[in-house]
Amino acid sequence: MYLEKINGPADIKGLEVSQLQTLADETRSALINKISKAGGHQGPNLGVVELTVAFHYVFDSPNDKIVFDVSHQCYPHKILTGRKEAYLDEAHFGDVTGYTNPKESEHDMFIVGHTSTSVSLALGLAKGRDLNGRRENIIALIGDGSLSGGEALEALDYAGEYDKNLIIIVNDNDQSIAENHGGLYKTLKKLRETNGACEDNLFRGMGLDYRYLEDGHDTAKLVELFESVKDIDHPVVLHIHTIKGKGLPYAEKDRESWHAGGPFHVEDGSPLYPNEGGESVVFDCLKELLDTNEKAIVLNAATPMGLGFVKGVREEYVNRGQFIDVGIAEENAVAMTSGIAKNGGTPVFGTFAPFFQRTYDQMSHDVCLNDSPATFLILSPGAYGMNSNTHIALCDIQMFAHIPNLIYLAPASNEEFKQMFRYATTQKKHPVAIRVVDNLRSTGVADDTDYSVLKNKVERKGSKVALVAVGGLVPMALEVADKVMAQSGTEITVINPGFVSGLDTDLLDSLKKDHSLVITIEDGEVMGGYGQNIAAFYGDSGMRVHCHGLSKAFHTEFKADELLDAHGISTEKLTAEIVQVLK
Repeated sequence: MYLEKINGPADIKGLEVSQLQTLADETRSALINKISKAGGHQGPNLGVVELTVAFHYVFDSPNDKIVFDVSHQCYPHKILTGRKEAYLDEAHFGDVTGYTNPKESEHDMFIVGHTSTSVSLALGLAKGRDLNGRRENIIALIGDGSLSGGEALEALDYAGEYDKNLIIIVNDNDQSIAENHGGLYKTLKKLRETNGACEDNLFRGMGLDYRYLEDGHDTAKLVELFESVKDIDHPVVLHIHTIKGKGLPYAEKDRESWHAGGPFHVEDGSPLYPNEGGESVVFDCLKELLDTNEKAIVLNAATPMGLGFVKGVREEYVNRGQFIDVGIAEENAVAMTSGIAKNGGTPVFGTFAPFFQRTYDQMSHDVCLNDSPATFLILSPGAYGMNSNTHIALCDIQMFAHIPNLIYLAPASNEEFKQMFRYATTQKKHPVAIRVVDNLRSTGVADDTDYSVLKNKVERKGSKVALVAVGGLVPMALEVADKVMAQSGTEITVINPGFVSGLDTDLLDSLKKDHSLVITIEDGEVMGGYGQNIAAFYGDSGMRVHCHGLSKAFHTEFKADELLDAHGISTEKLTAEIVQVLK
């Protein structure tokens, strides 16, 4: 056993090169121990074990600095930099996050969870080094899938004219989350097939030095490659071919499914806790649109599974020209969506809310300034979406609701989503975005609302107190109304806004007659949110407004119900608040 004696990179340097493969095998076993019991990003991490061992054997972290793109490949790095117990001992699994984090270790440079950023961050570290007159190595590790992101290409372009030490490791496993898309991947394929000798070389074309290694799992060859560029005086790209999911045959075979996931049985890969599945209202609506409208098309940016277009399903629509995956390039997808809408198509672009954050300029300028009648699905926003501070989207209302011309809809049920989707994809006046939260449920009652008329729904008509609940919080608001009635005998008003990009001023004005308090609840940040828009509307009146939402912070590793409860948003706390007011 070597791993038990490794508490940092200095310990690795005491080994012989011939011993490094055994250390890699032990590191992979520790990695599998955790991901099989706790889940996580499986394939990307399994594919860089040998690379990481060799890296720490040659370079001198933390003096030499490495930036991990997305951090989907950082688990072996954590194991080898003093955090192995978080992978060996189940009692310590929670000691580390799934992403690099300087608060955990001096060997981590940044908290990183979004793609295509590593080369830019590394260039910044390099310039900081230069300004301070130091000479350490600066390394960026980026996957081939991340190269399609605009920021990565911008950084490579600048690196082509930079003239000091910068080492860019391109971990090429011929896979993004799903398959890669884009012309540059034809170039990478040619380079792999020619052992790096092909003249059609993207990196050399940008003015960068370039070296290729076919077997990214040969520790001795990796050490030789890294030693050849240590302390280099100019930027160089190390193009290394690896296998995503290396070490688990089923993960190597089905790379898309094994990008990330929950706990599993190591012997066959079957899930430890089978998911019986549930409703797929988004996919059902998209499929119906594509099957009934030959001018319709769905666009995605490397996350097709989020829309239900898993491998084996999407191929039919790709062949029909009705499904496009642009790769990790959300900005391109949004601008393309605008162009399709302007030229007579019916486009829908959908991806996860944290990744939509990259598209603000395109949404504002390319889409909304031009009033292109396109549809956008904002998946998993708010507290019920992803819960890492690298992947949260708690300001989606602030981002989208204030862009002119954009109609931002917030369904409270699957039935409302279906009707809103029909409206969005048949109207030709404005861009429409739909806030698709993860806690949507079915009511069993079809929605026939005309969403071309932007009015709020009064779910319960009462007096004294009005409770305005955004989207998926409407069921909670109705429960509160029932409990308030039972405890106080007063029927309060419950309002479902339906849209959050404006106010139903007629309804808000009417509340002044027999209400003295409006309470708003939303599952995103309260500052600049929907509730504060209502508060501003009532500012010069006698109406009191109490806005409930989340505090301005990078909340992380939270459970949605607990986080909301801590901010006063729960059936019990809202009921108590309203009953006290009524007394």
